[in-house]
Amino acid sequence: MKKLLLAAVAALTATAALAEYPEKPITIIVPFAAGGPTDKVARDFSEGLRKQLGKPVIIENAGGAGGTLGATKVAKAAADGYTLLLTHISMATSPALYRNLQYKTLEDFEYLGMINEVPMTLVGRSTLPATSYSELNTWIQANQGKINLAHAGVGSASHLCGLLYQSTLKVDMVAVPYKGTGPAMTDLLGGQVDIMCDQTTNTMGQMEGGKIKFFAVSTTKRLPMPALAKLPTLDEVGLKGFNVTIWHGLYAPKGTPKPVADKINAALKKVLKDADFVKSEESMAAVIVNDARTNGPEHKKFVESEINKWGPVIRANVQYAD
Repeated sequence: MKKLLLAAVAALTATAALAEYPEKPITIIVPFAAGGPTDKVARDFSEGLRKQLGKPVIIENAGGAGGTLGATKVAKAAADGYTLLLTHISMATSPALYRNLQYKTLEDFEYLGMINEVPMTLVGRSTLPATSYSELNTWIQANQGKINLAHAGVGSASHLCGLLYQSTLKVDMVAVPYKGTGPAMTDLLGGQVDIMCDQTTNTMGQMEGGKIKFFAVSTTKRLPMPALAKLPTLDEVGLKGFNVTIWHGLYAPKGTPKPVADKINAALKKVLKDADFVKSEESMAAVIVNDARTNGPEHKKFVESEINKWGPVIRANVQYAD
């Protein structure tokens, strides 16, 4: 009898939580500085979420330590659905990059669903002798150990893509780290470095006028965007299985009531079909997720697979960060 009573109380509590949520503004923690690609995704997404849930959605930038400070803040927040985390691939790469994480990636969060995937492009300085990926590969093979591969800092999207590219090719290159994509792109434009693998959000603007050369994309399928549709995938030119996207997902603290998590997930799915959000994502050449990964359990399985993919690559090439 006591167990039945407790079950009934729990059911009523869950129903009440679903009916009442949200009663106040929701805060989305973005674990990076304002103005970057992830911040842009979060601000556009937050507007869609506001329309769906009927309450203000506040963006709080909590940058530092490659996104782990903001993630820690959410992991330790009250599990009531009012503090959420929107972050990118760092969710899967941080366990290999940082020795002393203050959270367990697969245990301390409720996975609410994936939002988008941003493709990567393999680009080079305009003065490279190659005009196609085949010619680039020939040039790389002939200049092993001399090629300057730029990236935006340890753990950045361009760094990860470059690491995987080198390890898949089994070719040594000189990694040239920068404090962000901006300085790296400046030197690529100036011819001080040779190649870089970076997000379409950062490279699309350089395509016009032939300021840099585009050789391939990092996805397994060619991109639908007219400006990029003719570029081959690295998979089709011989690097079988090569697939790197900088994805974004939404998370809540572990223990968030299931009715609340389900309500946020339902709102997330509607935002992904919102015309304004779709237009904004397309302007950045981002691809909105429209498969099972918009569900929490599949989102979590995907993150686990990304941890397994990136862990060996990072541990073989990068020392632990503090």
